[in-house]
Amino acid sequence: MKAVTTASAGPNPPRTPSVDVVLPCLDEAEALPWVLERIPPGWRALVVDNGSTDGSAEVARALGARVVREERRGFGAACHAGLTVATADIVCFCDCDATLDPGDLVPFVRRIAAGESDLVLGRRRPAARGAWPLRARAGNLAVTRLLHRRTGLRLHDLGPLRAARREHLLALGLTDRRSGYPLQMVVRAADAGWRIAEYDVPYRPRTGASKVTGTWRGTWQAVRDMSRVLADGERAGESLTRAPAPVSAGRPGLGGGADTAPAPTHRPGLDAPARKGTRP
Repeated sequence: MKAVTTASAGPNPPRTPSVDVVLPCLDEAEALPWVLERIPPGWRALVVDNGSTDGSAEVARALGARVVREERRGFGAACHAGLTVATADIVCFCDCDATLDPGDLVPFVRRIAAGESDLVLGRRRPAARGAWPLRARAGNLAVTRLLHRRTGLRLHDLGPLRAARREHLLALGLTDRRSGYPLQMVVRAADAGWRIAEYDVPYRPRTGASKVTGTWRGTWQAVRDMSRVLADGERAGESLTRAPAPVSAGRPGLGGGADTAPAPTHRPGLDAPARKGTRP
């Protein structure tokens, strides 16, 4: 059997990257304890209160999270407020309604830190009947098809669970402050030649009422916001000059597709810990 020799880390081993998790929040007091107790050790939770009236901000502070106030209503407004306040090397995004486990972000961060990808997205896999309503799936399918036509990316989902380096995200110059924010991030990243990967993640029934996909009207509005992002991008002629591709180790940019990682149960060596109101 051939021995394998690995290089010594030396006197100055690579520094472990710092991580901030942005959690946009609108009346999620009931779900916050479940979400915050699953933030991996050493990571910082940034709960962005987007006008809650149920005491969400107080619950988050009591549980040790940093609370950021964003007066402007909108999913994108809350996400971007968290991004601008973040100071960590890597910034993650996660919903605050207990549908997604922030612990599932561990392999995302590893991949970013290793220079294997520039943006990692979570592909939602329903963990229970009714976790992902048909109307929401239909809207998601429509948008991913439009995204493929626009960028060539073959993604299965545009879910909220994601991770990338903070400086690179800021360089994208994201402007959407509504439901189109997650899509604009992917479009501009693709235009800039970023390497984009997907990981399967369990998607659970949410705690409380959905602010966006709880109704056909909300779902349609989200799809309309995202369609506008695609149309605006085409008119603006977004290109690599807007946000240069991140310089990192690993293989060159994918340029027309995305890596799809297997489901968590099939990924050896990855140890991720197993609304009232209306948001525009």
